[in-house]
This record gives sequence, structure tokens and C-alpha cells, in this order.
Amino acid sequence: MRGVDEVALLQGRELGPTQWRLITQEQVDRFADATSDHQWIHVDPERAAASGLGGTIAHGHLTLSLIPSFLSELVEVEGVGMKVNYGLNRVRFPTPVPVGGRVRARALVERVEPIPGGVAVVTAVTIEVEGRPKPACVAETVGRYYREGITGGGA
Repeated sequence: MRGVDEVALLQGRELGPTQWRLITQEQVDRFADATSDHQWIHVDPERAAASGLGGTIAHGHLTLSLIPSFLSELVEVEGVGMKVNYGLNRVRFPTPVPVGGRVRARALVERVEPIPGGVAVVTAVTIEVEGRPKPACVAETVGRYYREGITGGGA
């Protein structure tokens, strides 16, 4: 799609799914280092396996952090000056993501609203875990697309 004005055409559209992505222990360990969250359920495979978890699990926030790249895979908007993650309205983590598991995303563009210099987009994102009936993450994201030459700004 070309330009910020065409983003409004996405309202009400379901997007996806994305390609499956493998979650590795290396990713989880690097996320633990970046966030200083070294809880054993994430970084100690032996202890996690002995606990009944079956092995280590990804941090919920690691799963959540995949959303921008999933959304970029689902929709490409050219001719945008700037794309901004404006926040989240609601986030839940219904089921854990096992290390070695695969995840993918689907999205529903709920609302596209004009803002000075661009549009705000509210998107319901569901991150699925292969072979699991419940999603790993459901989140309502708020993003902003600004026209070229616009530098954005505050709320």
C-alpha cells in the first residue's frame, strides 16, 4: 500500500497469518540479559524441565516484543515519513511459549483515526503457538503513521 492515506483502507480487515517463527533458548537468554529478568523458568532448562513446565519458556514480554516485526510482515506501507509505536491498550498472555516452539501472528485493524500529520491505528494482535489451543499473547496495539516530512510529536 502506498502512503498514509491508504492506511484507512485497512480498517476492519483481518491480516495474516504471518510465517511461523522459532523461539530459541539463545533469544530467550539474550532477552533475559537485555531486561535483567533471569528467572529460572526462562534461563535454566534443567530446572524448568524438572518443574513440570517441560522446559524453559519465553518471557511474555519477549513474545509481546515480536509484534512490530509481525505487523511489518503483515502490511507494508510505503511513502511513510515515520512509523511510531504509540502504546498498548490491553495485553494478556493466555499460554506460555515453550523454547523450541513456533509462533505466528494474526491481526485485525480495529480503527484508523486521523491525527495531525497522519493516522493512528488500533490493531488487535493475536500471537498463536503452534499446536496449542490458546494464544500466547493477545494485545491491542496503537501505532501512528506520519506522512513524509512530518516528524510526529506528542499526544
